Amino acid sequence: MSALFEPLRMRSLTIPNRVWMAPMCQYCAAVDGPDQGVPTDWHLTHLGARAVGGAGLILTEATAVTPEGRISPADLGLWNDRQQEGFARITRFLREHGAVPGIQLAHAGRKASTDRPWRGGAPVGPDQHGWQPVAPSPIPFAEDHPVPAELSVAGIRGLVEAFAAAARRALAAGFQVAEVHGAHGYLINEFLSPHSNRRTDAYGGSYENRTRFALEVVDAVRAVWPEDLPVFFRISATDWLTENPEDHREGWTADDTVRFAKDLLAHGVDLLDTSTGGVAPGARVPTGPGYQVPFAARVKSETDLPVGAVGLITEARQAEEIVASGQADAVFLGRELLRNPYWPNLAARELAELGAEARWPDQYHRAV
Repeated sequence: MSALFEPLRMRSLTIPNRVWMAPMCQYCAAVDGPDQGVPTDWHLTHLGARAVGGAGLILTEATAVTPEGRISPADLGLWNDRQQEGFARITRFLREHGAVPGIQLAHAGRKASTDRPWRGGAPVGPDQHGWQPVAPSPIPFAEDHPVPAELSVAGIRGLVEAFAAAARRALAAGFQVAEVHGAHGYLINEFLSPHSNRRTDAYGGSYENRTRFALEVVDAVRAVWPEDLPVFFRISATDWLTENPEDHREGWTADDTVRFAKDLLAHGVDLLDTSTGGVAPGARVPTGPGYQVPFAARVKSETDLPVGAVGLITEARQAEEIVASGQADAVFLGRELLRNPYWPNLAARELAELGAEARWPDQYHRAV
């Protein structure tokens, strides 16, 4: 049997295969008015095509838990009823076509209030529907970014509640997996990393203090998420700072990730979605096929927490080997699924001798 196309049971949920769609922002929601942050026909078509294409789990793009948590003014959000209703029609379609719908709940922190990437991605102000970003410490992401407002303890507690409220809405909208976004230099990652967290209170300094906010968010989401459905956590396994021998800036490391994975497991997390980088713009990242897989493999070998692997996974046999060899429990595809929404079904065809079976809709059988 193909390991890549073997179903995976997590709590009471069975995901039909191990080819999963990674969250990828589309930057095309309304920036203001009653439809601000509401999923559009584009999101339905974009996500629905990957369900038709055979992905077992589809995670939405980073979905902000507050208006100020969006990366750009055109991001999705889940803080009101209209947004919830917009997501509900998407989850219905995904489930009708055999995919498990998941949502990534997020707050962009000091990397919030930026323009769409194809417009340069620079910070935007109130005249362009922007706002004042917040962060653990008043340290800008880069020289051309504004100094973020330092979150008060009351502000931190309010955001923990916002994650829980968004999770409740996600459940009501029909999602079956909730992922907490703790990667790529966004707010939770900013608290984890000593590169961006210079606080001296209970949320900064020691490992225990820097992980406090992340664990409070996980606890809050887990408390409102059904016991029989899984919660994921996306992490940047390294900031690519102290991992580079020529770079002596202090950052989050792979050792920290292994330690934290054990904490997450104890707090009810079911899978670690293992990415890297994003907190420091000048970090040197040695990219290449499967370049982030070793970080997932290390967590898999040193802890009991299941893992998902990402990072230039583009070939069917490459993905099969990652899962079959035990380096990860599943693979998340990003850009490859942008290029080819039918990658899972075509991969199943390529791995047919291993027993892999595609999941084409009846309407497409004449082309199979």
